[in-house]
Amino acid sequence: MWLRRIIQIFSLITFLLLIVLAFLGATQTGLLKIWLQLDPLVFLGTLLSGRIFLAALIPALVIILASLVLGRFFCGWLCPMGVTLDAGDTILRSKRHHKNRRHLPDLKYLLLAFLAGAALLGVSLIYLAAPLSLITRFYALVIYPVLALLLQWSNVLVQSAAEVLNADILVALGGRPVGFDTTGFIITFFALLFGLGLVAPRFWCRYLCPSGAIFALVSGKPLYRRRVSDECTECGTCQRKCKMGAIAGEGRETHHRECVLCQTCQAVCPVDAIRYSPGQMEIPNPAVPFSTSRREALLAGSTGAGTALLSLTGIDSPLETRKAGRVVPDRLIRPPGALPETDLFARCIRCGECMAACPTNTLQPIWFEAGFIGLFSPTVVPGHAPCDPHCNRCAQVCPTEAIRELDKKERLWAKTGTAVILQHKCIAWEHDRKCMVCDEVCPYDAVKFIKRKDKPVPVPIVREHMCSGCGYCEFHCPVKNEKAIIVTAFQEVRLATGSYIAEGKSRGFDLALDEKKDAGYAVDSGTFDELPPGFSLDPDEK
Repeated sequence: MWLRRIIQIFSLITFLLLIVLAFLGATQTGLLKIWLQLDPLVFLGTLLSGRIFLAALIPALVIILASLVLGRFFCGWLCPMGVTLDAGDTILRSKRHHKNRRHLPDLKYLLLAFLAGAALLGVSLIYLAAPLSLITRFYALVIYPVLALLLQWSNVLVQSAAEVLNADILVALGGRPVGFDTTGFIITFFALLFGLGLVAPRFWCRYLCPSGAIFALVSGKPLYRRRVSDECTECGTCQRKCKMGAIAGEGRETHHRECVLCQTCQAVCPVDAIRYSPGQMEIPNPAVPFSTSRREALLAGSTGAGTALLSLTGIDSPLETRKAGRVVPDRLIRPPGALPETDLFARCIRCGECMAACPTNTLQPIWFEAGFIGLFSPTVVPGHAPCDPHCNRCAQVCPTEAIRELDKKERLWAKTGTAVILQHKCIAWEHDRKCMVCDEVCPYDAVKFIKRKDKPVPVPIVREHMCSGCGYCEFHCPVKNEKAIIVTAFQEVRLATGSYIAEGKSRGFDLALDEKKDAGYAVDSGTFDELPPGFSLDPDEK
């Protein structure tokens, strides 16, 4: 049992370390998504909804095949979600209140059928229940920002420790405060999950996890399994201590579909009658029937399909299924290289890796701006921070290739939108006062100042064919509240295949970085808190 604990701790530390490396901008980005590529629900959900077999998700297929031999070993030994819930159960539960509650409804198969029904219609809802997506979102979007804030508050101590220990990583961890939308919902969701652990240990794993349902479907007769010898006295100790409720018959029967090979039963057996080993069964074990009927599974699948249809045809859907009546939010700006909306929703698992890896923290999860189907998907928020034209980290860490990884030249042509000037708010246009901030900060030199007879100062215009939608102008605009120049999704370029350069040129775009400004917009140039010299954050100060 001690070996399992060591492996669990190692798995969780590795998982958390990769998230931290994503925030720090590690160059080995391929490693950052490996955990998400082990989730069978991500593999099967993407296969069904995206109608594509991604080689990147082969590790999940390997885990599924290994479960034929080893049973639900991933759930009990490796899964970061399981380790986190185990830790929560240990903290919240009292050992004397440990009870086995097999009478609770087992919903994981119905939830899996629900997600499969939606996926068959091309809508991926696996972000609602994929365990590795959920736990990544929890640690990356909730826990890490809190730790970063604490480190920032203790900046003096951090810098002192860094000097003593010669550890620059401490300064790097505390140097960039981050924050994300929807954290309140994520906190509430996980508080509920931890609370359910008071009802039954590992409640999520036993009754709700659809990935666990996939493992259970292939683990009915594993080669490596729990075995009970004739020395068993049927005292029932193992049955009472089993967190998964996988033991019946006063300890002799094993429901292998539920067993996660935690070996707790072996540790507590008073007569040492239990062991885990490969080979033939010494005592017949009946295969546990599914806890759901065929009718219930079909109903759950139909409900998932119905949910997908409503999402596809709703008036707030940004997809192309309702072209005549589409209401597309003009401020819904997707990351550079994001697939077209239909393909994006078929693949994006809302894990938050792209947001964690974003060096400027401009990528944020959305609520219902794109309808229910778009919940938690990433969007660029230029008012929060600009999108660096050199950066493509969001694509590098995406486990399902919902964001295309582009080379440097193609990345510059991945137009996410176009800036527009709100003349009634602009200092130059409305107040006849000189301000050239948008031009000074634009890395594409897309803002031009012109002279007009009715204006005493030059006024800005946006050369749309040169604007990439990066948002530097919006972020640095000194006008408070809503900025005087904002980025919208107008003229965005999103391709599932093909060249962004060729597509951009065919539309008449001319996207190139201004060499004079380019050096100041490197991805590691630091925070974006300052305006160019001579410009004030408050126009009233002049």
